[in-house]
Amino acid sequence: MASSSKPWVLGLSASHNGAACLLHGDTIVAAVQEERLVGKKRARLFASRPSLAIQYCLTQGGIGPADLDMVALCAQSGLELPENDLAANPMLNINGHGTPTLTLSHHAGHAVSAFATSGFDEAAVLVIDGMGSPTADLSGDEQSVVIDTCVAGGETNSIYHARGTALNPLEKHMIDQGRWLNAPPPGSTMPGFGSLGGMFSAAASQIFGDSMDAGKVMGLAPYGTPTIAPGEFFEIRDGRFVFSDKVPGRFASPERWPNRKKAYEDLAASVQNALEHALLYLVGRVRELSSSRNLAYAGGVALNSVANERIIRETDFDRVYVIPAAEDSGPAIGAAYHGLWHLTGEYTPRAYERDAFGTVYGKQEIAAAISRTPSVVSKETSDCVNDAADLLADGKIIAWFSGPSELGPRALGQRSILCDPRQPDAKEKLNARVKHREGFRPFAPVIPIEEAANWFELDGVDPSSPFMLRVMDFREARRNLVPAVVHVDGTGRVQTVTREVNGPYYELVRAFGDRTGVPILLNTSLNVMGEPIVETPEDALWCLLLTQLDACVFDGAVVTKKPGYESLQDLYPFFAVGPGDIRRPPSGDGLLFAVTTPWGPYVFGLRDAETLAALELLLGGLMDGNTRARTIFERLQKHHSDFTETYLNRLFAQLRRWRVISFRDAP
Repeated sequence: MASSSKPWVLGLSASHNGAACLLHGDTIVAAVQEERLVGKKRARLFASRPSLAIQYCLTQGGIGPADLDMVALCAQSGLELPENDLAANPMLNINGHGTPTLTLSHHAGHAVSAFATSGFDEAAVLVIDGMGSPTADLSGDEQSVVIDTCVAGGETNSIYHARGTALNPLEKHMIDQGRWLNAPPPGSTMPGFGSLGGMFSAAASQIFGDSMDAGKVMGLAPYGTPTIAPGEFFEIRDGRFVFSDKVPGRFASPERWPNRKKAYEDLAASVQNALEHALLYLVGRVRELSSSRNLAYAGGVALNSVANERIIRETDFDRVYVIPAAEDSGPAIGAAYHGLWHLTGEYTPRAYERDAFGTVYGKQEIAAAISRTPSVVSKETSDCVNDAADLLADGKIIAWFSGPSELGPRALGQRSILCDPRQPDAKEKLNARVKHREGFRPFAPVIPIEEAANWFELDGVDPSSPFMLRVMDFREARRNLVPAVVHVDGTGRVQTVTREVNGPYYELVRAFGDRTGVPILLNTSLNVMGEPIVETPEDALWCLLLTQLDACVFDGAVVTKKPGYESLQDLYPFFAVGPGDIRRPPSGDGLLFAVTTPWGPYVFGLRDAETLAALELLLGGLMDGNTRARTIFERLQKHHSDFTETYLNRLFAQLRRWRVISFRDAP
């Protein structure tokens, strides 16, 4: 065990969107989601197993496990499960180093994360998500404020008051464990639900076929009419939410979007309206229980930017802070600060103005990534801001890779795709050429904060929105100037930037405004469809090659594709793992790949039948390193006629991100 005046504390969030956070004293040294390193969306972090996120943080801090003064764990599942046994993690060697450990409930982790990064001396704290920790993992104080009668429940809504290092629970809502989503009622195809997060996820499941697509529901809602009243989703009885199967009972169709378009638009509008109704009730309840004029807010539901704007404008808190890592990566921050406070008993208010806790890749690392990537051309630059502004003003779509990566789910100018919002067809071009996503989903405007009042209806409200977690009405006279970032209801999910906080990103927006008269850029996340946001320069370069991006701009280099390059089908794929790195698990179900990453070895498991069918053929000799991907695609399609070109392009892109395969220009 280490000891110092500035303790090293590692915080872990063991959940989907699992993450690690390393503190040195009260400063965040590094924080990262496991998915960004593994290359698989919503990758879980297990406390009992080695983790790339843990190694990433330790490397960033220049320390080893023996240097840690504390490891704190926030787990969504039961702490008694073997997967949550910190002592079993060989990477940390807790017992060997004598490292102290702490645990805290899922909602307490969310709450501490929001308060610790808010800059408030004290605050009321609200946490809302699908489901948190079971009752057994709550502290005694938390159990004492549960208002529901269930014995083995999971957290849904929690209210706390925080001051200094003390987090005092005021009220907690629970559901039966495992019932945030229920089986559809008889004759229905829409899941039942037992929480506000579950309610939104049930709608996502019915509309899109995936309960984790809740964010899409918010984007679809303005196209519909709220024809279903909030009372059909839930009632509030004696301060408790009592959820109903009335809405699931209305839907008995297996068809998904874009089928049943009007019905699903109205369902999205109705569930959004119901959520806003519930949130305004809960925020009112917070005001009843706490005298604080500050509100810190976290949990997956806190990513609902439309509802957030209503909280800011329609409630009487003086200050509202929503942590950018509001989903399940955030509790890694909360766990780390919980551990720090336990060690030091000290809290220093510090407002985190930027979600930027990842690695800064230097020019040498960028140059090395360029040299390893086929079919790209690099041009040195001493002025990436003005070079990027010229490209954008010329209608180009660019990747912008700058500084440390974001922890939360929003790309905020460090790992972003940017384009000119004045183009009426920019949204369609982005969806068709790069993002390959549904056309109803909006793109975000980024604007210097001093310009916000000229473009948005503020009505005297502070315009600050550094984390893209607010939605504002565009001024009507301005909407036709930036059609690519104006949603169907005239709103924009805004990111405001400042010179002091955002540096080159701010300067880029300003430089674009100088050229065009419009100080706004369209910003979306730098990733290929189905993959997490990129982490490394190499990941960014492959986004360039795998999409129709026009350029990738780094500090010191502007990278484009070689003349004549059309798609990855021009390249020669080969296995990046050897025969000894591929094996079947003891169950015989699927394949395991031992891959090499910049943060250490990782064992990647695949069970998807379609992916395995393609891999078996590739391992059987279809991919020998000397054959173009185009020819391999044709051979695969002879074996499986349902392997479309779109599917194979996506499959090979994912296999590359997982480091199972790579590509070169020639045999």
